[in-house]
Amino acid sequence: MRHFAIVGSGPAGFYTAEALAKAYGDQARIDIVDRYPVPYGLIRFGVAPDHQSLKAVSKRYDQVAEGDTVEFVGNVAVGRDVSADELRTLYDAVILAIGAPHDRKLGIPGEDLPGVVGSAEFVGWYNGHPDFADLDPPLRSANAAVIGNGNVALDCARILSKNRHEFEGSDIVAHALDALDHSAIQTVTILGRRGPHQISMTPKELGELGHLEVATPVVEAADFPPVEADETLEPGHRKSITILREFASSGPDASKAKRIVFDFFAKPLRIEGDGKAERLIVERTVLDDSGAAQGTGEIYEVPASLIVTSIGYQTPRIDGVPYDERGGKFANDQGRIADGLYAVGWARRGPTGTIGTNRPDGYEVADRIAAAMPPGSGGGKPGAEGLRALLGERGLKATSFADWRTIEAAEVAAARPGCPREKMVRHEDWLKTLGR
Repeated sequence: MRHFAIVGSGPAGFYTAEALAKAYGDQARIDIVDRYPVPYGLIRFGVAPDHQSLKAVSKRYDQVAEGDTVEFVGNVAVGRDVSADELRTLYDAVILAIGAPHDRKLGIPGEDLPGVVGSAEFVGWYNGHPDFADLDPPLRSANAAVIGNGNVALDCARILSKNRHEFEGSDIVAHALDALDHSAIQTVTILGRRGPHQISMTPKELGELGHLEVATPVVEAADFPPVEADETLEPGHRKSITILREFASSGPDASKAKRIVFDFFAKPLRIEGDGKAERLIVERTVLDDSGAAQGTGEIYEVPASLIVTSIGYQTPRIDGVPYDERGGKFANDQGRIADGLYAVGWARRGPTGTIGTNRPDGYEVADRIAAAMPPGSGGGKPGAEGLRALLGERGLKATSFADWRTIEAAEVAAARPGCPREKMVRHEDWLKTLGR
């Protein structure tokens, strides 16, 4: 019998558990360890609340967790309750699937002013992450800015631009919904150092901006290269550029009060304000022959009392695990960190790819583990039994997938009409629901 511990219950963790279960059958026991009593990681805390179709992938993860070989071990934080080295003594292999939940810094003056938040914080706030439930972003002024040209930047801009009615059917948490309902923000500026051809925005997310009830996108036609240049792009990327070109040619809808302004070729230099963020100082850029953004010396201001930075993420360090500083991920060779220690998902690759990208990634690492530890070979480590004993010695009690079902039922029962659930956002509320 082989025993495996997967640290992190997001997409990468569940796909890896699925792959290991298929590879080993009844010759393995797989524990998915998570610091929270609730599973799904990025699906619960990262995917936009108005993208319920994406969140539906959790039903596949349910099937994995309810299988005979997989157990969810919640409320156990690796690095706090148990170390990575201790897990390695208990399991034949430990697979780190903790994602990349920490925001990268801009590295410019003023980014520590009140009013400047990372997208992980902001997304966590409206998605019910307990670490960010008290964020209280400033929404009482007319202008906000989002720095970044990826889908998360689009999510943040869209959420800031919707009215209350547009959140029907979503699982946005109540404290965020109420705050956004009273928001004074009228203009959200999305800034990117380079141009439209360099965005990392997908057609679906861009297309949504053309169907908002009270907000309209603003794109400058002069920012685009000749239309013939679009032919060199990948089909999906070309479709995104086509949507942006359509926004530019049609112009903003004058009947809508809010604006989502795309400010391309814009390099943030610093953030200024009297004790809080009030404006971004920006330099206009051009692309050199290599495609890099170079400053032109033209400086201008973008007013913003809320500035959301969305320029990338990094995996948090774990004591005893080698780290790739440049990549913001664990140092690994095709998923292998050391004997019996692996990484998958963003913790392996860095913050790239979609939710679906994690499936082949998880299967690839599972294949490497199966090659190193063929089904039916070796084993003998205590696995979950040893982990329970260790936690018991420390007065800690893990939660199970059945416990999650109890929490889930309570969230569904508390849902607003037409919405799937009302998420609990406090660790103590989860445990109180379980009678602890």
